[in-house]
Amino acid sequence: MPRPAAGAATGRDLTGSELPAWMERVEHDDLPALHSLVNGLRRDQDAVIVSLSSSWNSGQVEGQDTRVKRIKRGGYGRANSDLLSIRILHRS
Repeated sequence: MPRPAAGAATGRDLTGSELPAWMERVEHDDLPALHSLVNGLRRDQDAVIVSLSSSWNSGQVEGQDTRVKRIKRGGYGRANSDLLSIRILHRS
């Protein structure tokens, strides 16, 4: 079984301080898809480092957003915005 690339093996559990070194390792590996990811990360590197270093996450917001989208899809074609608002508030 082939050994995973150095960048691919450690990219999942990074902290903010480890990101620059991980990005360097990825750039030296032969993984074009990850090279594209690193180029995107470099554009917002400061923000990515802060988000990796923070204990905060957006899980609760994402869960509520998913719930509202599911309710909205359920009423597609038969519910107006008033009914949608009632259904969202009723299920809170």
